[in-house]
Amino acid sequence: MFNSILVVCTGNICRSPIAERMLRRALPAKKVDSAGVGALVGHAAEASATEVSEKHQLSLADHQAQQFTGPLGRKYDLILVMEQHHIEQVTSIAPEARGKTMLIGHWLEGVEIPDPYRKSMESFEYVYQLLDQACNSWVRKLGG
Repeated sequence: MFNSILVVCTGNICRSPIAERMLRRALPAKKVDSAGVGALVGHAAEASATEVSEKHQLSLADHQAQQFTGPLGRKYDLILVMEQHHIEQVTSIAPEARGKTMLIGHWLEGVEIPDPYRKSMESFEYVYQLLDQACNSWVRKLGG
């Protein structure tokens, strides 16, 4: 069973913090964290990500970006990534993680979640809605 989930994007300041908090809220008995393959280590969530999340009653408070590493990846049962190239990046950092790394949009016919960084609030809202659908599909599959 998947008792721990790591959500991975690029900078760990937009997409993965949102998905992390969505999954944490829906799956309180599971360990859920996030990281980035090119993380802006120590940074808080991006202002637009925080704003769109708060609009939907989801807090990104206290988020601090962290870099994805092999040792970090080994601590989790499931690694969810935003885009196909993140699977390649994760497995180049931690080849042993390939079997447990999947697209967060896997149950939405493999949809990739585009990076809204430095884009409009509409882009962030679109990404939020996609992540909400993707996370809900994982929650259903994981029995949450």
